[in-house]
Amino acid sequence: MKVALVYDRINKFGGAERVLGVLHEMWPEAPVFTSVYVPAGAPWANGWDIRTSWLQNIPGAKNNHESFGWLMPLLFESLDLSGFDVIISLTSEAAKGVITHSGQLHVCYLLTPTRYLWSHGADYLGQLPRIVRPLAMAVQSGLRVWDYMAGQRPDYIFSISKLVQKRCLKHYRRESEVVYPPVMLEGEGKEGTEGSEGGRQYYLVVSRLVPYKRIGLAIEACSRLKENLVVVGSGTDEARLKAMAGPTVKFAGNLTDGELVEYYRGAKALLMPQEEDFGLTAVEALNCGTPVISYRNSGAAEVIDDGRTGILFGQQTVESLVGAINKFKTTGLPRPAKGGSRNDEVKFAKLAGEKFSLNRFEKELESKIESLWQKHQ
Repeated sequence: MKVALVYDRINKFGGAERVLGVLHEMWPEAPVFTSVYVPAGAPWANGWDIRTSWLQNIPGAKNNHESFGWLMPLLFESLDLSGFDVIISLTSEAAKGVITHSGQLHVCYLLTPTRYLWSHGADYLGQLPRIVRPLAMAVQSGLRVWDYMAGQRPDYIFSISKLVQKRCLKHYRRESEVVYPPVMLEGEGKEGTEGSEGGRQYYLVVSRLVPYKRIGLAIEACSRLKENLVVVGSGTDEARLKAMAGPTVKFAGNLTDGELVEYYRGAKALLMPQEEDFGLTAVEALNCGTPVISYRNSGAAEVIDDGRTGILFGQQTVESLVGAINKFKTTGLPRPAKGGSRNDEVKFAKLAGEKFSLNRFEKELESKIESLWQKHQ
C-alpha cells in the first residue's frame, strides 16, 4: 500500500513531533503533507519528503502561522493526495480535513479535537484584546462548523488517550479507539550524575512554555514552599514566567535527550499542572524512576497510579498544587531513596508498565492499519 502522512505544521519539536518521527520511520517512503515547514525550527525533519501547501510561499506566513488559522480549511482541502492508497493524518487541528476518494483509506491519529475551537476555546478568546473578541468569536463559530465536518472525513480514528477519546465523541460524535503513543526516552542514567549521587534536590517541569500549560502554577507553588524547581523548555510565555520566578526557580532551556534523562533522574518529582491530551513527559519521568504530581483532569492521569507512582490534585490552583506537594512529602510513595541503586529505579519504573513502549506502538498501529486496509479493499 502506498502511504502518505499528513501533519498540521512542521516548525518545532515536542511530543507530537516524536510521534510523527516514529510514523516516518515506519513508512520511510511516505511523503509528509503539511501547511508550512520551517527547516530552522525542525532540523529533525531534514531529508524528509515534505510537501507544503501554498501558505509556504506567502511572505512571513511560515513564522506566523497562528494568524492564518482561518485559512487552514482551504489549505488542507487543497492538498493533492490522489496518488496514495492510505492516508494517515496526525493532528490536533486541521490535517484530518484533507479530501480523499472512496478508494482510499484515511486513518486519523487524533492528538485532540482542535483546542482553540472546542475544549479550550474560551481560554483562547480570553487572551485576545476585547475589541477583537466579537470578530474572533464569529470566526471561531465558522471554523467549528468546518472542523466538525472535517472530523467526519477519516474512515477510522485512533485517539491518543481516553481523555481525547471522550472529546472526540463529544465534539465530533465519533467513536474512536485508544492507541497510546510511544515513549522513546529511556531512563538509562550514568553513574556519577545528579540522578545517582547527591539525592534528588529539586522538582521538575518539562514543557513548552505557553499560557495554556499553566506553568506559572508550578512556579508559584515552589516559590511559596521555598522548594527548588527546574523548568525545562521554551516558548512564548517564557519572559512572563521568568519575571514571576523567585530565587529557587531555574530555567534550563531546551535540552538534549541525554541531558533531559539526567534532569529526570535528579528530580524529586515531575510537576504537571497543565491539562495534557496525554502527557508523554509523565511516562518519561516514570521510565527514569521519578514520580509525577499531575492535575487530575489530564491525560497524564491515565499514566499515574495515584499514591503509588505519583499524586493527583483536583484543581488548577496554587493551593491545590501546594497541597499535592505537601502530600507527596509525607506519603510513602515507592520512590528511590537518596543514593538508591539503579535497580530500585528500574523496579519503580516498571510500575508504569510496558504499554507505552515503541515496539508495542509500532506493532499495534501497523497491524491495525494493515487490517483496516484489507477490509477497505
